[in-house]
Amino acid sequence: MTLTRHPQNPILLPNPNNVWEKFAAFNGSIIKSNNEYVMLYRAMGDEQLYKNRKLRMSIIGKAKSIDGIHFSDRVPFISPVKEWEKYGCEDPRVTKIDNTYFIFYTALANYPPNHLGVRSAVALSSDLKTIDERHLVTPFNAKAMTLFPEKINGLYTVLLTVNPDKPPSFIAYAQFEKIETLWNMSFWNKWYENWQENCMNLRRVNSDQVEIGAQPIKTDDGWLLIYSYIKHYLSSSLKKEFRIEALLLDEKEPCHIIGRVEKPLLIPGASYELHGQTADIVFPEGALIEDDILKVYYGGADSCCALATTPWSDLRKKFELNAPTTLKGTKFINNPLLEPISTHEWENTGVCNAAAIKLEGKTFLIYRAFNAKNVSNLGLAISHDGLFIDERLPEPIFPLQTQYEKPVRDGAGGGAEDPRITQIGETLYMCYTAYDGNLARLAFTSIQINEFLARRWDKWTLPKIISPPNVMDKDGALFPEKINGKYVFFHRIEPNVVIDYVDDLDFKDNAYLKSKGTIYPRSGTWDAVKIGINGPPIKTERGWVVFYHGISKIDYHYRIGALLLDLEDVTKIIGRTSYPILEPETVFEKEGVVSNVVFSNGHIINGDEVTIYYGGADKVICGATISLKKLIDYCVKSDNKVYLQ
Repeated sequence: MTLTRHPQNPILLPNPNNVWEKFAAFNGSIIKSNNEYVMLYRAMGDEQLYKNRKLRMSIIGKAKSIDGIHFSDRVPFISPVKEWEKYGCEDPRVTKIDNTYFIFYTALANYPPNHLGVRSAVALSSDLKTIDERHLVTPFNAKAMTLFPEKINGLYTVLLTVNPDKPPSFIAYAQFEKIETLWNMSFWNKWYENWQENCMNLRRVNSDQVEIGAQPIKTDDGWLLIYSYIKHYLSSSLKKEFRIEALLLDEKEPCHIIGRVEKPLLIPGASYELHGQTADIVFPEGALIEDDILKVYYGGADSCCALATTPWSDLRKKFELNAPTTLKGTKFINNPLLEPISTHEWENTGVCNAAAIKLEGKTFLIYRAFNAKNVSNLGLAISHDGLFIDERLPEPIFPLQTQYEKPVRDGAGGGAEDPRITQIGETLYMCYTAYDGNLARLAFTSIQINEFLARRWDKWTLPKIISPPNVMDKDGALFPEKINGKYVFFHRIEPNVVIDYVDDLDFKDNAYLKSKGTIYPRSGTWDAVKIGINGPPIKTERGWVVFYHGISKIDYHYRIGALLLDLEDVTKIIGRTSYPILEPETVFEKEGVVSNVVFSNGHIINGDEVTIYYGGADKVICGATISLKKLIDYCVKSDNKVYLQ
């Protein structure tokens, strides 16, 4: 760990002599004023009967210190007064600006607390002795608000955690000219209409959670933000891991993340962090830099206050600058695009995993559809703009012709699955999975473009099995052009993506693909279990962009990332996304035939924008977009770490 725990931890414990804080005293925010340290902290006393409910009320306490370690003069400072805070005041963060102390805290309007009643509030004080005024700030669910200690470009600037009680939560920012705007409900209602535009993307995977920790600290390198990162927060099977982390924000553009420390500064380990009101928690609430020492004040197990330190000159060198945040695709607001049709026997259970091709200005989606017997066929949907479906054919477009696609027995399942289309000249080549209910094999067929557009589905060539004998092989994709005089295929022999080069596409005399190159899963990451190619590779000046899916050991969810491969040697990885660009998040991606799946087989390119079509939970088909340039930059930077000097 980067932070070193203070030997006198915990520096603030519950006081059994004070009824208001005899149960817990934690999450302390710190500020230095007139050579005196003032800590504002969350305090909890005995359970009490309040409004016919038995509960343990939180208030905000205050303590003083001359050294920042030994605190005394502990008194209640902010207690519930208003209706919007009647069930408690929690987790303060204090900032001084314009000769006024702004104390942000979480106000609870309902019990048990939920997103309808958990909001940010602020109290103002001129001297930290009395509260001059207090206001409800957000009309929506928010916590952990903090104010920058100076104006930025002439504007007051705040950070806040949006939707903490209806996750996923996001750290966001807001700016305004007049301080009174801070508690203007009209301002916040309008801001919330487009709150996603003001967010910082910090979550590495979708099962994690983030929340602001301490108030920002100005440094020569930018604004230092100490925050809480909770791994596996939304996982139903894995234990949550509370981490204290750090990032740097641009001095003039605080919405721009310029650096991030990848590894946690601190995780629970000491007894006072492992045992208490809520076990295994370290939660930062205050920070200072003095004489090159970063001091982080944090709550331990929701019971006590503790202190950990590190030399700032050492920590700053650990900020990674190339890829400090994550890149995510933008999902269509009208998702899902396609759903099963109950009256179509062949697609009444699920539709998913569509290949995509653009012809004559229209987007054609060749998708997998299956029925209650798990027999898959290929359907076709057509869009004039790639966003809305204009036509969907009532019958399959690809006849099941071979023994490898027909169920070996009743109820075994089978059919043609997961197509991937590549255009070379005037021919559409299709790789797909032929499944007989016993073994999945990679199959290969083609059709002329004019026959496809004329809907002459009997013109598909007789499929050939191109996978090795008696080997489960899936996720095949053909490159759109030859490389060094050879046709190149990706396919998947678990758990790897394998690569082969062939002289022609005839596959005579039962010829099949070999393994002449391999791309492997990565240990300890979101793609650690197995990986597979999505749609055909995209050629760019900087390399082949390849979308792929990966499965994590953490939760076994299917996610989508990207590779950048060398133009001449596709076994050479130039860059790879550190974290997924698409993940299961919505209900129709998390709940379906196979839960927690996003799985793509095709995409369309429009200038710099790539539209990715993907299956959600093996039941619906969705769309998302991403910038090709940003994706390439992210791939390259993710694999080339640069640190603050």
